[in-house]
Amino acid sequence: MPSVDNSESSRNGDYVPSRWEAQADCTNLIFQYKTQANPESSVGLMSMGGSGPEVLTTLTTNPGNVLDGLHRTKIRGQSHLHTAIMIASLALKHRQNKSQRQRIIVFTCSPLSDATESQASLVKLAKRMKKNNVNIDIIALGELGDETTSKLQAFNEAVKGGDGSHLEIVHPGPNLLSDIVVASPILAGEGGGPRGGGGDAEGEGAGGAQGGGDYEFGVDPSMDPELALALRMSMEEENARQERERAQQGQAEGKTQLESVPEEGKQGEGESQPLLNQNGEASGSGSAGKDKKDDDDKMDTA
Repeated sequence: MPSVDNSESSRNGDYVPSRWEAQADCTNLIFQYKTQANPESSVGLMSMGGSGPEVLTTLTTNPGNVLDGLHRTKIRGQSHLHTAIMIASLALKHRQNKSQRQRIIVFTCSPLSDATESQASLVKLAKRMKKNNVNIDIIALGELGDETTSKLQAFNEAVKGGDGSHLEIVHPGPNLLSDIVVASPILAGEGGGPRGGGGDAEGEGAGGAQGGGDYEFGVDPSMDPELALALRMSMEEENARQERERAQQGQAEGKTQLESVPEEGKQGEGESQPLLNQNGEASGSGSAGKDKKDDDDKMDTA
């Protein structure tokens, strides 16, 4: 569930082409990346500016829904990071496919003041999300003062577990935000490096055969035994299918081979005379030639 920052701070043009446009482009990239990496992955969209956070698109595999949500978003008000994460976690909790892993990707380009987002409240929220197995990636841009970055770092330290949950601080520069994010661990794979799998509500096979770690299929059986069992059964069924196809192909090739024809009898016991005589001529060729000569003589006599 990506959560974009549509507060007044997103109007700034210190990022190409602007903070808001950079977020919109990166959100579209995240959708394409996750849905193409695994067909069971689904992505939603919400905003956290204005008078309060709003779910713009529920979990979907239709890119048009996400684009429509971005076009309907207005830049106004201030950011509500704490509330947005709470609402996003509720939206993921009520997902239809319970085998999907929960993940929130937060864009923030606004300052985090103690009046609205204290470090203590953010750390408490992070621990709660970690307990509920919700990975939270933060893409920080724009207002990157010491107070804001220290709060985000404290939140990230409290929420991350294993290879999940990353903090990417992006400073202004000539590069597109999407180019920086696509090379970060957020999209490059939960264990780093270019991998498939992962997702905002990640499919059952996400991180499976392509995913990583030292676990079989890239899934820790102690964390998700049902998913590990399903992947193992799927692999065994595929191996059995391939064995059946090879057996059927072998039988088909065996039937096409010509069987040897047994001899009907021994020579002299009903077997026809040899094809060649002792002189190397065709059998009966002598008599045939003689008959032909006799016929010619009869014709001359006549």
